[in-house]
Amino acid sequence: MITYQAENVKFPAIRRRDTTAWIRRVAQTYGKKVGEVGYLFVDDEKILEVNREYLGHDYYTDIITFDYDEGDTINGDLVISLDTVRSNAALFQKSYEEELHRVIIHGILHLCGLNDKGPGERELMEEAENRALALR
Repeated sequence: MITYQAENVKFPAIRRRDTTAWIRRVAQTYGKKVGEVGYLFVDDEKILEVNREYLGHDYYTDIITFDYDEGDTINGDLVISLDTVRSNAALFQKSYEEELHRVIIHGILHLCGLNDKGPGERELMEEAENRALALR
């Protein structure tokens, strides 16, 4: 089950049923099933609070992924700052909707085993995001 909630922000204009089906399709391309995945859409202040409390990081970010995977079933909590998504959309000259969907699937790709911190990993993640966006 995939759940969607918002705290301190207006719920984004996403089509939950379509988004859920898309997430399942993407996970399937990695041989994964979707278990319990929870999205929480927040503002910058809330994601900073989560980043400090759980990761010891003192900076804003667009998404934090908490991975509770079990075997080939993805499970996790994904916290997304809509403020940062909006500012990144402007920075990268993308629409807010495209950037939001990129971040939504970015967390799923982490749950599927992709990383983006090591050498060359960021480029592989971007390619995976682009392939996933094409499945929408």
